[in-house]
Amino acid sequence: MKFQIEHTNTFYYENFVDQSMNHIRLKPRTDECQRLLAYRTEITPNSLIKEHIDLWGNHVETFFIPEKHEHLTVRTISTVSIQKSPFIRMIHTSQEMINIFYSELFKRHYLAYLNETPYTFLYKEQIEEIVNAVGDPSDPIRFSLDLMAYINQSIYYDTGVTHVNTKAYESWPLKGGVCQDYAHIMIGVLRAKGIPARYVSGYLYVGEDSALIGDAATHAWVEVMVPGIGWVGLDPTNNVEALEQHIRIGTGRDYADVSPLQGVYRGGGQNLDVKVSVTLLDN
Repeated sequence: MKFQIEHTNTFYYENFVDQSMNHIRLKPRTDECQRLLAYRTEITPNSLIKEHIDLWGNHVETFFIPEKHEHLTVRTISTVSIQKSPFIRMIHTSQEMINIFYSELFKRHYLAYLNETPYTFLYKEQIEEIVNAVGDPSDPIRFSLDLMAYINQSIYYDTGVTHVNTKAYESWPLKGGVCQDYAHIMIGVLRAKGIPARYVSGYLYVGEDSALIGDAATHAWVEVMVPGIGWVGLDPTNNVEALEQHIRIGTGRDYADVSPLQGVYRGGGQNLDVKVSVTLLDN
């Protein structure tokens, strides 16, 4: 499937600001299942962009605006091709996979995705509550699928309940939130049970008649490391595998590693307007 994504972030400042330094992570990845065909960034006011790859393999674009300005617009246009087939629900967890999963070498290799972070932290009693409801975690594939379904059923999608800095232990009692909250809670439980999991930032194509949620801005989901298979995407917001309709931008330990836009400036407050459009070009 081929998609075109247009993403516009516009910052409106209360007063003139100057010396604005920004980092954006909005360039989709190219990997074994996804190919970036075209990409461009438009900055207003005009600015020179420098790009590098961060520790987690994400594209980071940096730009500096020295002159005074009342608004900042960052517009990206991407064309992406995705080829991925559903399979995780069909996988039989073999004894060999279990042996690899519980090996010290496996744990050391994915240690960064086994440690809790401020965003994914859950209290012990919260983890126990969730695990008791989900069931036996000895089969990492089955447990991950059941956990995704349980979180999806336990939380209602509401943009007014949490904010960008809300942590997993705060959002779980609220039983409400957005895709970022669903993902952080799921990651926190998976890591507590020794299952390597990482945060994914990207876009979601919902189509005209789809019941999927999360296309208004960047979307977030979870990837689980399955021995012998690799990273497998699971979307707890929608209780589905992350397949052809999920367009990956970046991965990391949590939201802090893949934040779409980070910056500092001299001036007053701001308001942000976000517009995302995902168009299917070719099946």
